[in-house]
Amino acid sequence: MRSSSPLVRSGATVAAVFALPVLLAAQPAVAGPGISVSTTGTTVSVTTTACAQLNGAWGTASLLTSSQRDFAEGRQVALSGSASGQSAAWSGITPGTYTVIVMCSNNSTAGTQTVIVSSAPSPSPSPSPSRSAAPSPSASPGGVMGGLGGAVRDYGTATLAAGGALVGAGVIAAAWFLRRRSKPYRF
Repeated sequence: MRSSSPLVRSGATVAAVFALPVLLAAQPAVAGPGISVSTTGTTVSVTTTACAQLNGAWGTASLLTSSQRDFAEGRQVALSGSASGQSAAWSGITPGTYTVIVMCSNNSTAGTQTVIVSSAPSPSPSPSPSRSAAPSPSASPGGVMGGLGGAVRDYGTATLAAGGALVGAGVIAAAWFLRRRSKPYRF
């Protein structure tokens, strides 16, 4: 006959239940507000507000192919812009998966994001002279939006805490179900 305390048997489960939501809600460490990467045809562009001007320079952005691993190996472009935002762009990019890294002039990383460049879109008809060619503010900037899960929005602490609470509730429910299932004499 086996005699052990249910509390001792479920100790590892309880520890996992409390640790998992914290691990799932944690975000990768990115200095500053991060970067936003977009593609239009064969052009990749990046914008950020994380860098400050130092000695007349904002920083450098690097476009790495899937075989490149280091910032210095990538195709580098100096950031240009103002205090309200900096940007860089690469044109003539062949289809594939790329990683964009932005290093500010103070050697801090503003962010890293992966983007997929697809083949060039078919040419669209040119707008008539009476119509404006400017995109609407609510429209996405065409192409694939890179980042974790394809998202470029930065969600606040309340959103992440609510998501972590939902994940935690799911983990607790699953642990309770599995614990009840392992004891066939309970109804």
